[in-house]
Amino acid sequence: MPTVRRPRFGSMAYYPRKRTKKPVASIGCWAKTKEAKLLGFAGYKVGMAHVMLLDNGPNSMTKGKIISYPVTLIECPPLKVASVRFYKKTGDGLKVVSDVFADELDKELERKIIFPKNKKIKIDDIKDFDDIQLTVYTQPKLTTIGKKRPELFEMGIGGKKEEKLAYAKSVLGKIINVSDIFKEGAQLDIHAITKGKGLQGPVKRFGISLRSHKSEKSRRNPGSLGGWQGQGKVMWRVPHAGQMGYYQRLEHNKWLLKISDKPEEVNPKSGFLRYGLIKNPYIIIKGSAPGPTKRLIRFNTAIRPSKFIQKEAPQIKEILT
Repeated sequence: MPTVRRPRFGSMAYYPRKRTKKPVASIGCWAKTKEAKLLGFAGYKVGMAHVMLLDNGPNSMTKGKIISYPVTLIECPPLKVASVRFYKKTGDGLKVVSDVFADELDKELERKIIFPKNKKIKIDDIKDFDDIQLTVYTQPKLTTIGKKRPELFEMGIGGKKEEKLAYAKSVLGKIINVSDIFKEGAQLDIHAITKGKGLQGPVKRFGISLRSHKSEKSRRNPGSLGGWQGQGKVMWRVPHAGQMGYYQRLEHNKWLLKISDKPEEVNPKSGFLRYGLIKNPYIIIKGSAPGPTKRLIRFNTAIRPSKFIQKEAPQIKEILT
């Protein structure tokens, strides 16, 4: 007799399945690097296309041949550094000691935060700290997505403590480009909010089987006596209807195929569907990325890079949009 298996429906790694609090993903852990520079960047998802490229894998069966890859295009207007944030280790983890803001901030940032009135604190005044991160904001006004209010978030810095401080001093209030941070062929971890699908039933949400057409009352219900309710609520042991999508998700080791500041190479005459024209530097990554078009995608240096992905970017012959 074959072994009877009935795996549970839905991964427990993703509970609770509820809407995320904000449309910008948060990153809790950064890769450790020796070079003092930003460990991540952000851009707006344009859409998908496919490229014809020359396969450069040393052990690939199609080495030296032209193959097709599905890719995602992400527009990356320059980020601006709003402040340097100092952290101190405590018994409850890292706590913010101080925030040193730049002298000049874009007026669009007032749509997001209240500007500090007292800017007398300088970076050199803060001596006792254990870690530094930069608070950066996007410039959606440079794109065609139709918004002005920037997104504001923190970015980690590589290197030692003294190197982080020197780097933070040099970039405070300045512009950072994606080409300053990453090179073609790198591996990226992508953090984004998935496309929201609202209230969905258990068949679509968890993939449970339809019941017999002769079953009583419903075909699309789990068909059991229900979840354990002894503690005042229904537990997760039975798949129920609920929110589907608009979750934060992380995808590891995306291959960065191209960084370019020539959008005319990929722009269709009529623009990208539901996005418009690319006007800023952009990147091309292999495969898909979470979320709909125009959503902010955060990507950072891979925290556990794969040894099976080539370090050299392949030669792209054609980009088909």
